[in-house]
Amino acid sequence: MSPPPSRTPWQVWYVALAFIWGSSYLLIKLGLGALSAVQVAGLRIIFGVVVLLALLAITRSQLPRGRRTWGHLVVTGTLLCTLPWVLFSLGEERVSSAVAGISNATTPVAAVVATALMLPGEPVGRRRQLGVAIGFVGVVLIAQPWSLEHCPDPVGLLMVLAASASYGLGWTYVRRYLHGVDPGGLAMPTAQVMVAAAQVPFLVVGDWWLRGAPAGGPLAPGGTEVGVGWALWGPLLAVAVLGIVGTGLAQAMQFEVVRAAGPTVATSVTYPIIVVSVVLGVFVLGESVAPLVLLGAVIVLLGSLLITGHRPHRSG
Repeated sequence: MSPPPSRTPWQVWYVALAFIWGSSYLLIKLGLGALSAVQVAGLRIIFGVVVLLALLAITRSQLPRGRRTWGHLVVTGTLLCTLPWVLFSLGEERVSSAVAGISNATTPVAAVVATALMLPGEPVGRRRQLGVAIGFVGVVLIAQPWSLEHCPDPVGLLMVLAASASYGLGWTYVRRYLHGVDPGGLAMPTAQVMVAAAQVPFLVVGDWWLRGAPAGGPLAPGGTEVGVGWALWGPLLAVAVLGIVGTGLAQAMQFEVVRAAGPTVATSVTYPIIVVSVVLGVFVLGESVAPLVLLGAVIVLLGSLLITGHRPHRSG
């Protein structure tokens, strides 16, 4: 039997998510001070799944059942957890945390494209088409392909954009293949992070193969050994917070918002996330954001607003 719905208003979870996920790019950047991108993503997943399994046991929730459901969960766990979290970590080795946060504005744009491909019965509408076009213009301004001097690292930018697009594709996949099978409670978020946790060994092997086996102690992203002290424990603490709060608890919060207010409202948390990530990147990490990048971010946000324009959510 599923636990009763949360009595906490979804607006509380919404605001909490904005601050938690907005700060996740800062935490990733801090983690990369002593860990590789795959190590950051892998530890994030491990901390997150431990928290969710503990909460699952406390609330006596049941995991989803059925081979077909779990087959789809393998896809959504990859698209909504493993792939974006690895790509964000890899991308932040090359671009600032502010730029990584700004890339979130492309999630609604990707969701519209995925909807057109995966949900042909759902009309996209001219407003959403215009939003996609405007969003594309904003991405071009952020990338600045005409300026090698001022544009963000193109590979890193492509990684964070792909990570954000993966969210849009993943939630569309959920709507297409997992509609009506959510047993409630912590079942779905726990199952998805469990899928990601099962993929961590493959990530570690792949990282080991690409970088080579470490010969000594903990390694920094560039392969240099770091001392055991705050230079190591600080990044580990940042990743622990990212996993426990930004992954475990936040996944549960996100599903509460989706269930109560619908995926359109839940996706709009992108907007405050961008603000939080840019503010933290500039004032905490001392990052600089080029004016044209900010202009591109504003344009992408305008496109996203057209895409996710408020529509009343019908529950049930």
